[in-house]
Amino acid sequence: MKKIKIAQIGMNRYSHAPEVFHTLSVCSDEFEIVGYAIVEDERETCADKIARAFAGYRELTLDEILNDPEIEAVTVETDEIHLLKYAQMAADHGKHIHMEKPGSQSVEDFERLVETVRKNGTVLHIGYMYRYNPFVADAVKRARDGELGHIYSVEAHMSRLDSKTTREWFGSFKGGMMFYLGCHLVDLVMLIKGVPDRVIPLNTATGIDGVDTEDLGFAVMQYPNSIAVIRMGGTELGGFGRRQLVICGEKRTVEIKPLEAPAAGATEKYMQTTKKTECFRRDGKVATETEQSEPFQRYRDMMRAFAAMVRGEKENPYTLEYELELFKTIMKCCGFDGE
Repeated sequence: MKKIKIAQIGMNRYSHAPEVFHTLSVCSDEFEIVGYAIVEDERETCADKIARAFAGYRELTLDEILNDPEIEAVTVETDEIHLLKYAQMAADHGKHIHMEKPGSQSVEDFERLVETVRKNGTVLHIGYMYRYNPFVADAVKRARDGELGHIYSVEAHMSRLDSKTTREWFGSFKGGMMFYLGCHLVDLVMLIKGVPDRVIPLNTATGIDGVDTEDLGFAVMQYPNSIAVIRMGGTELGGFGRRQLVICGEKRTVEIKPLEAPAAGATEKYMQTTKKTECFRRDGKVATETEQSEPFQRYRDMMRAFAAMVRGEKENPYTLEYELELFKTIMKCCGFDGE
């Protein structure tokens, strides 16, 4: 199997850049890492991460990556607010792109990226990690196939306890926590229910530690005969363990909680497990079944799927049209009006 020559553009402060790069190195049967480029102010903001993540790999200039025809693909992993800028540069040079979520805050710029990728016939793959969570993927498929019946409610929570510095950083973009983590939950809801008829954003600042950024996110997504609620926060004690997805259908309720937890005894990095509980009718009574997942590596399936898409072996199930509608909906949840 021919390896995909790939390079990484950027390092982010609070997202998945080191993990993505590490996964590329682990998937050495799929990828040949040519090098990396540092952009924006990352030498100051990400100095420790750069030293650890990129040790032993060649630093390149951005132009060297963009203008090397042998580099087929890039991972764009700079801070969220700059993502579309560098993804567009990569698209303009015909590269396949894996981009950190969700992609800056301009619908116009996202539309331009989509049109460039469409014209090129290249891959745009976005790092929504829960798409590759086995229980989440199974629940989404069963909901879409009608196995759960009419889905009248979806609830998704994704919180954690962040430092004051991190929560102050949320002020870099409108919507704060909704933009940063809520985008994952908007994706889950839309994979199940599609584009909402109405979005009601209710993001606010807790004021804890004197931080005035929107560190508590909440939105209602309205559909015919159904409602979805998403919630995320950066000040929640025990919040990580309460991350969950609840899908309520007329035939079956599926609760996945926690969405992820570190797999006990794992020797490989980023190994996770998850747990689901399902309620349904059996012999006229409500029955409950609980199941624990096998350990899974958070990023490996994601990046292997990207490799298969680049090689043309797998069609991206997340179409450009879907990614654009998802982005527009995320912006509405962040408080932007219309499109």
